[in-house]
Amino acid sequence: MSILHILDHPLLQHKLTWLRNQETGSRDFRQLTREIAMLMTYEITRDFPLTPIEIETPLCKTTSMVLAGKKVAIVPILRAGLGMVDGVLDVIPNAKVGHIGLYRNEETLEPVKYYFKLPKDIDKRTVIVTEPMLATGGSLIAAVSMLKEEGIHDIKVMSLVVAEPGIKALEAVHPDISVYCVGYDPKLNEHGYITPGLGDAGDRLFGTK
Repeated sequence: MSILHILDHPLLQHKLTWLRNQETGSRDFRQLTREIAMLMTYEITRDFPLTPIEIETPLCKTTSMVLAGKKVAIVPILRAGLGMVDGVLDVIPNAKVGHIGLYRNEETLEPVKYYFKLPKDIDKRTVIVTEPMLATGGSLIAAVSMLKEEGIHDIKVMSLVVAEPGIKALEAVHPDISVYCVGYDPKLNEHGYITPGLGDAGDRLFGTK
């Protein structure tokens, strides 16, 4: 069973099309990314357990369902992952937020950690890692490894677009996590960009082309 879940809801696919469009400016790109993250959160949390509680409506007492104490942390991989955080917080406002900063060593091509800060109780939470583009998988593999070293094992990854080489590399190292995406593209170009992709998500989010 693959770790990849492709979300094909019509609203998600519609919004992804406008993210891919090179004519979409930074303001709209940020808003679309936030909206997609919010809609994806609905699907990612589908398996969260519920428990009954007794409440009183304006008419009578009744039993209704609430989340069974499931706590969430959001961990964006800097910097592009920041663009998806607010969308998750729109749906789960009590979630805590950590941050992982990585850069690629130009000689070894390996990811190097430059920032790593997590909530103290994160090992007791479901962690949603936000990484808009899963290309080669190198940064995400490193980030998930760092989280596991902190005792975290309930890990879900939220991406906009995933490339086949990246998901294969990630699954080979971390077959016990779940990855959710809206777009699945077959290949990378000679510069390591997902093709057709949507360009550099960080640059398009923050207007730093």
